[in-house]
Amino acid sequence: MHIGAFVLGGQFPGQGHGEALHRAVRSAEVAEAAGLSDVWLAEHHFIPYGTCPNAATLAALLLGRTHRIGVGTAVSVLSSQHPVALGEQAALLHLASGGRFTLGVGRGGPWAELEVFGTGLKAYEEGFPEALDLLLRWLREPRVGARGERFRFREVEVVPRPDEALDGPAGPPVMVACTSPRTVRLAAGRLLPMLVGMHCGDEEKAEMTALWRRTALESGHDPELVAATAERHVSAGVAQLGDTRREAAEVLTKALAELLRTSFESYVTVDGRPGPQRDPDAYVEMLCRLHPVGPPRLAADRLAATAERTGITRFALLVEGSGELAATELNVTRLGGEVLPLLES
Repeated sequence: MHIGAFVLGGQFPGQGHGEALHRAVRSAEVAEAAGLSDVWLAEHHFIPYGTCPNAATLAALLLGRTHRIGVGTAVSVLSSQHPVALGEQAALLHLASGGRFTLGVGRGGPWAELEVFGTGLKAYEEGFPEALDLLLRWLREPRVGARGERFRFREVEVVPRPDEALDGPAGPPVMVACTSPRTVRLAAGRLLPMLVGMHCGDEEKAEMTALWRRTALESGHDPELVAATAERHVSAGVAQLGDTRREAAEVLTKALAELLRTSFESYVTVDGRPGPQRDPDAYVEMLCRLHPVGPPRLAADRLAATAERTGITRFALLVEGSGELAATELNVTRLGGEVLPLLES
């Protein structure tokens, strides 16, 4: 079982951006001290839900601040940035960190950054496969050119080469955020592991992993490689520890629901379509039902049950749901000190 911390850098009501980012950095440092396996960094623009606009940039800082823990993006949004620029960043972090970096990518949403950064709505609606394939070529080949619909450029040399100095597979591990059967098939066809969202229950996650495996095999991939890649799927969730389930749930009901409320109101779509329509209180209540929220024994049992039902044994758990620095540090410390031993026993 691999337990990692999922870090938003959320700007909870009454906080400044610097306070939110300081808590994000401390979450990663405490996660390493607590024995967690990874820290996963979110990326958002123009909304308080996350104050980190570039997950790879924050990953660079955290790789420099830590020594053992893996650091990954969850996710870097391909619809609003150039895949070659992201590939260069990923190669740099992979080599400079000695292989501790994982690049998670996703399609994102129809949000205002498509307009601000000039990529346009089409990049979100149709351009993800082309961008992903270009990114993968950049991380796997010594020279790359492009003749696609969106990207066209002469062949250039890949510098730095991500496979130059390290043993093992060429380049950093890449995973794909999957929220629909279409994206699951896309990831499986390229034999890339999935990051599945915290809004999904175990049954839906099991269906996604089954579809991924079936598609990967139908695409002609070696069954042993399919099985090995499936071990790298990551399940996102929420972890909030308390002496009772009620105590832990109340923390999220008060703080996380308010963050979601202000964030949902801040989303601006590029084409005027409605933004997120979820009710924040109902959403938090659902998260408390699905994920390890409560005493350590309950949390461990919930994680073990999800692993058994879905086959996913890697977790990225949102740890800053209280919105408070000291409470977040305690939550991470208890996750490592009280939950991990129960999973290992």
